[in-house]
Amino acid sequence: MPKIQKQVFSRPPWERMMRLHQLIKDGKFPNCGSLAREFEVSTRTLKRDVDFMKCRLKLPIEYDSRRYGFYYSEPVDQFPSLAMSEAEVFALLVAHKAIAQYQGTPFEKPLQSAFQKLSGQLDQSARLSLSGLDDVLSFRPFAPEDTDLETFQILTRGLQEHRAVKFHYKNLGAPKAQRRHVHPYHLACIENHWYLFAFDLKREAMRTFVLTRLSQPELTSERFTLPKKFDPNEYLRGSFGVFKGGDDYEVVIEFDAWATDLLRGRWWHASQKLIELRNGSSRLRMRLNNLEEMERWILGWGTHATVVRPQALVERIRKIADELRKRYLANEPKSGVK
Repeated sequence: MPKIQKQVFSRPPWERMMRLHQLIKDGKFPNCGSLAREFEVSTRTLKRDVDFMKCRLKLPIEYDSRRYGFYYSEPVDQFPSLAMSEAEVFALLVAHKAIAQYQGTPFEKPLQSAFQKLSGQLDQSARLSLSGLDDVLSFRPFAPEDTDLETFQILTRGLQEHRAVKFHYKNLGAPKAQRRHVHPYHLACIENHWYLFAFDLKREAMRTFVLTRLSQPELTSERFTLPKKFDPNEYLRGSFGVFKGGDDYEVVIEFDAWATDLLRGRWWHASQKLIELRNGSSRLRMRLNNLEEMERWILGWGTHATVVRPQALVERIRKIADELRKRYLANEPKSGVK
């Protein structure tokens, strides 16, 4: 059996300092040794935390050699507010507004709670800046997913602890879901959709799963080692979205002047090259390993986009156009009928 590496997940610095502050206030006289064991970090790390609290936060921390622990030499009512730069306040606001993408989903409440805890640590000037900017920035997500929070938590735990997961999964168009047994490698939110990249044990290959079509997840006791060579960015390098293929296509699409104005300044793919022509139109070139997701994207541009190559993609779009024409002709009202 492969050797499993034990991972230690310590608390973040701010949480350690908040814990240290509370223990001192409660008269527990904590010291670096006891806190290092509790937080699973080195005593040197705790000493840096104490120095930060004394020098940067100006807390009156002293060490009592008789009690072998820290205490406050002066009364401290509450933990000092967190000072932030203007850029950091703006970044925090963007993060807060991004929560709108999860409105109506199980993620909304815990995200709002986390933001309130963080913003509660800001100093008065930062709070005023945050409230002043609140009305000038917003996110308008398009059709956000209703992803189950419990499913997300189970998968996240499997990712962190390198534990296999079992669940039911329904493929597109399939009559019923199938049981899957996987090693979870990565979770990603792409265009408001959550995806799990995992190694399917039965199929002995990587697979991509949409969380909204995943149900009844079960965390197993089986451990696995994440391959060192796995990189989600490298894995999706030749994909337009999340679908991964095994081919090699040079995709060239011509856009009219109207669409070119919308394309300009946007990054659709790592391999893209946008060449603007004299008449205001443009040609977009990309190198992809599949054509599956290109159909929907090109059709979304309507008559503003024309596929130049590959021929396989030209034929796909032509076939869809013929089918759509037949459908709408069949539904065309008879003469004199409204």
